[in-house]
Amino acid sequence: MPRAFRDHGLSIFFGVIFVLALTGQAFTGQALYNAEQLDHSQPAVGLLDYVTSSAYVVDVAENWQSEFLQFLLFILGTVWLVQRGSPESKKPGEEGTESDQEQLVGRYARPDSPRWAKVEGGRRWLLSNSLALVMGSIFLLSWLAQSVAGVVVYNDEQLQHAQPTIGWAEYLLQPEFWNRTLQNWQSEFLAVGCMVAFSIYLRQRGSAESKPVGAPHSQSSISG
Repeated sequence: MPRAFRDHGLSIFFGVIFVLALTGQAFTGQALYNAEQLDHSQPAVGLLDYVTSSAYVVDVAENWQSEFLQFLLFILGTVWLVQRGSPESKKPGEEGTESDQEQLVGRYARPDSPRWAKVEGGRRWLLSNSLALVMGSIFLLSWLAQSVAGVVVYNDEQLQHAQPTIGWAEYLLQPEFWNRTLQNWQSEFLAVGCMVAFSIYLRQRGSAESKPVGAPHSQSSISG
């Protein structure tokens, strides 16, 4: 096995299946969109026109924003909240941001620690919170893209039915927008909650997301 794949197999695997799924969504979405176009006596569109349309962007963005919101809340939640017995959680009593020694920053940094972990001030704070900041930024940008593309799609449907169009701020108050949003959020929250709870009692041998098969159910913050 090539070393690059051995060392980065997990990210490569998910990167490949992401591209395949996104491509499949483009083709199936185009077929569905064109069927709806024909139902309304409108011309069909090509693949490039479809993937650059608001109809495609809103479907992609609404899924992305819910996924990154899920991880943002999980990252922040696991700083202060624990679940006894789950490998997804710190051990009870370890809540909080931990000491400099535990976090290997400042004078406790190792020779191979990131350079910004060794310095004081804003750079260390930025590195210390970079994961949540990036996840949060992607969530906000995806949510913005969903809302902007969503209002275009909404107004297109309004025009097809000879109804008045609305602005972006008014669209954010529409049940249609929040129905699309909340149906994605609830599924993500359910999935994370199930992973936290199921991993207390269930095992997957060799997975970093599971405790060792013989580990006690009550043991937290370990993987095997």
